[in-house]
Amino acid sequence: MKIDAHQHFWEIQRGDYGWLTPDLKPLYKDFTADDLTPLLNANGIDGTVLVQAAPTVAETRYMLSIADRNDFIKGVVGWVDFETDDTLEILSELADLPKLVGIRPMIQDIADNDWMLKEQFSPVYQQLISKTIVFDALTLPKHLANLKQLIERHPDLKVVIDHASKPEIEAGQFDEWATQMADIASMSNADVKLSGMVTEAGSDWSVKQLKPYVDHLLEHFGPQRMIWGSDWPVCTLASTYDQWCDATSQLIDELSDSDKADILGLNAIRAYSLNT
Repeated sequence: MKIDAHQHFWEIQRGDYGWLTPDLKPLYKDFTADDLTPLLNANGIDGTVLVQAAPTVAETRYMLSIADRNDFIKGVVGWVDFETDDTLEILSELADLPKLVGIRPMIQDIADNDWMLKEQFSPVYQQLISKTIVFDALTLPKHLANLKQLIERHPDLKVVIDHASKPEIEAGQFDEWATQMADIASMSNADVKLSGMVTEAGSDWSVKQLKPYVDHLLEHFGPQRMIWGSDWPVCTLASTYDQWCDATSQLIDELSDSDKADILGLNAIRAYSLNT
């Protein structure tokens, strides 16, 4: 079973996508289930995980309503405000809904690089653990040392690192990212998403350019802890859906059929406890 474990929908008129401005012209329009469904069908994708794109609970409820109407959406990664008095109450309510499988703070957009380590968040992390909800880590390479520390504090927290923590591929930055990702892989059970890499590589990306990064992830996380996703429609800044699917096939071509099946769907089902 093939799962696209990282895709988004949005409607501009909702008004809660602060990052989504008219200068991002290819993305500054509505993207809905009707737009994605033909792409899934054309590429043999059986289901998806719908991921938040706005730091509001309202958007999470919006995504869950879409998931209720579309069977191909197997899970939703939402958002809660970690810093309000009713955080645990809201998280508990959302976690009891059948398709809520993860929570994703937008760490990459938070000015305080140490934000995730605030002691006041320990009860939130503990509730994620008790509810078996995944912590989707939307991090940049500069956050990896803190992410490692967070995992050390909460070893039972289920962590999925989005977009391989966005290595600076276009700039050719590799060594420090590679060392830190290898450290996290060796000391934890964290999974990593094979997604979002084309946008980090720039408009002139190539499979050859991506291969050292993917090979490094394969070496240290192994095929059993890598989860494929499209990052659609954000990926369209650099690639079509079909092009990313083709690139993925080339990047994992040397793996066994079993390993490919893990990356392309089974790992997502396991990590997010998806009902398929």
